[in-house]
Amino acid sequence: MLERFRTAKADEIRMLEDLASRNALPAPFTGVRPSLGQALKQAGLAAICEYKRASPSKGDIELALSPEEVARQYAQGGAAALSVLTEDVYFKGDITFLERMAFTGLPLLRKDFLFHPLQIVQTAATPASALLLIVRMFESAAPLRALLDMTHEYGMEAVVEVFDERDLDMAREAGARIIQVNNRNLETLQTDLAICGRLVHQRSYAEVWIAASGISTPEHRRHVASLGYDAMLVGTALMRGGEPCKALQALLG
Repeated sequence: MLERFRTAKADEIRMLEDLASRNALPAPFTGVRPSLGQALKQAGLAAICEYKRASPSKGDIELALSPEEVARQYAQGGAAALSVLTEDVYFKGDITFLERMAFTGLPLLRKDFLFHPLQIVQTAATPASALLLIVRMFESAAPLRALLDMTHEYGMEAVVEVFDERDLDMAREAGARIIQVNNRNLETLQTDLAICGRLVHQRSYAEVWIAASGISTPEHRRHVASLGYDAMLVGTALMRGGEPCKALQALLG
């Protein structure tokens, strides 16, 4: 699946390369980017709520609700930050969703398959506070570090996603400050909450830690909180059913 995701970004990267060759890349966003890291350090388990229209494992989830409506409902329901899926082939997302959801004032995380420097430039032109970098998209720590440094230079933060101990070692070698443990194996799309339980024993409290995937009930939330995570990222469980605010409030208890 990771190679499919990489291939799906080929057209986007060619478009960005064409813009770069003509000195036509969009200018960086000049407004305020609220800190994701600071938002996740609040007392208790913070909720990063995701605008997720579809996925490879679930198919169409919720196509009727606009980005604006979901952002409004999440803010009303108590979200600490918003995750915005911008990948279009498998998740039916769009990078313009970031600008459309910025009105809440909550930190925005661009969630996509990012591995090329021009994708960082593209993200910097949006109101995103942070972007996702998946360790398994990189062969070594050096290119990951290069994109991390570039992200920070643009005034954004990077959420670095790991799945196992090797990923975590590489994330730290690259200088990651925000670690996201994905309970979903991106190669098989299978989910296991035991993954976040296993890796959290290696956390450093100088880092911000996020648990992602497979969290859908108050029991799951309490379990993740008991492990010591700073935040949870939830998408499908909140989007399915068409009432994100109600679903978030039920999850938060």
